[in-house]
Amino acid sequence: MTSQAEVAARERAPRRRGRRSWLGLLVPALLAFCVLIGLGVWQIQRKAWKESLIASLTERLAAPPKALPPAKAWPQLNAADDEYSRVKFRATFDNAPEALVFASATAFRPDVSGPGYWVFAPARLADGSVIMVNRGFVPDNRQDPKSRPDGEFSGPVDIVGAMRWPDTRHWFTPNDDPAHNLWFARDPVAIAAAKNIGAVAPFYVEQEAPAPPGGLPQPGKLVVSLPDNHLQYAITWFGLAAVLAGVFICYAFTSRGRNGAGSAAAPTA
Repeated sequence: MTSQAEVAARERAPRRRGRRSWLGLLVPALLAFCVLIGLGVWQIQRKAWKESLIASLTERLAAPPKALPPAKAWPQLNAADDEYSRVKFRATFDNAPEALVFASATAFRPDVSGPGYWVFAPARLADGSVIMVNRGFVPDNRQDPKSRPDGEFSGPVDIVGAMRWPDTRHWFTPNDDPAHNLWFARDPVAIAAAKNIGAVAPFYVEQEAPAPPGGLPQPGKLVVSLPDNHLQYAITWFGLAAVLAGVFICYAFTSRGRNGAGSAAAPTA
């Protein structure tokens, strides 16, 4: 005959196993839930940052061009306060040492597509100071200046464009190849050093006007078309957190109910 102690032990055993089965998952589930909520909050913060950035860039690129700051003020300029500001100045291009920078897709020049290069050339101001200018885009089969002889300016030119700072180099950025006149980062100081141009401004100018008679290089006005999908990402993360919570709660209640039914059906004799 089964003793009352053995019966009680058998009744408690499934309840303990049931509690262990869902309680053992409680900590991992909470951690996963917190991570998902954190990712959703981070995307909301990123959305606010992106909207502020778009508003700031739109305001700068919509403003009328101002006179280029004098060379003595260049060291005080910085990307945070001055990048994408539109400027105008008169300068003379030196087309001989032009550099080709591999052109990757950019949200600021939707008018440009396909493989090609940005053409960088030094522009000398009246006071002798030099600024590297991104004159615009050339397709892959027109990188040789001889294929676009009408694209060169002679004499002083009134240039309008936007100030830009050098690209940030990453681990995956290929090494520049000055021997073949090919660069993979828009870095005016590095280009000037490789071509013995001398001291240049720490920034470069993205030319939007004038267009050369031959059409190439193709300058263009920068436009703000940055993607802003952070709300969708936030909804996704919050939705996954809600699904996780719902599944875990259902599992916990189901587990407890199943173990309660098992205990009620346990033999008592």
